[in-house]
Amino acid sequence: MSSEVTRAVRLQDGWLVQVDLPNTHPVSQKGRFLFEALPSPNFNERPAGVEVDSVVVHCISLPERNHDATYPVDLFLNRLNTEAHPEFAELQGLEVSSHFIIDRQGKVLQFVSCDKRAWHAGVSAAMGRENFNHFSIGIELIGDIYSTFEPAQYTSLGELLALLRGTYALKFIFAHSEIAPARKTDPGPFFLWESFRKPNSYAIQLA
Repeated sequence: MSSEVTRAVRLQDGWLVQVDLPNTHPVSQKGRFLFEALPSPNFNERPAGVEVDSVVVHCISLPERNHDATYPVDLFLNRLNTEAHPEFAELQGLEVSSHFIIDRQGKVLQFVSCDKRAWHAGVSAAMGRENFNHFSIGIELIGDIYSTFEPAQYTSLGELLALLRGTYALKFIFAHSEIAPARKTDPGPFFLWESFRKPNSYAIQLA
């Protein structure tokens, strides 16, 4: 590839796509994370006229504290062998997804178009609104509530959010635990919010 061209990431119909931009392009140095599309069957249409204005940050580890992405990917693609580990028995027949997973190396895996409704938030409410699946984008980080996340994950998350804000009117970013406090604890106490939202606020503010 020519040294005068930078490979970058953009959105098309809600999906990440790769484009080549000249190095002189003002955004050619942004949005260069690795990504892969893995379409999940677990999605449906967003309600008509809804504005996608929120992001929900999750973490996932299967089994608990395992930081390999294989089993979470299998879960979102409805191919998880629930006999592979005792913890998986309760996942039998579960149909869930998020729009994205960011693995420990910072690679971004996309399962659902951001134009569609992924099934990540469940019963949820905050700021006087319910059913966060309707108007949010779900992003899972491979990890757990007991340990820190990797710098590469934060880098990719920041670049992904900046890219998404170019297409969607994103105003807020929530922890899963903040919209479903009776059920969820993720992404947990080790997630570093200071690069992603204003202090004491749900408002997005990228460092």
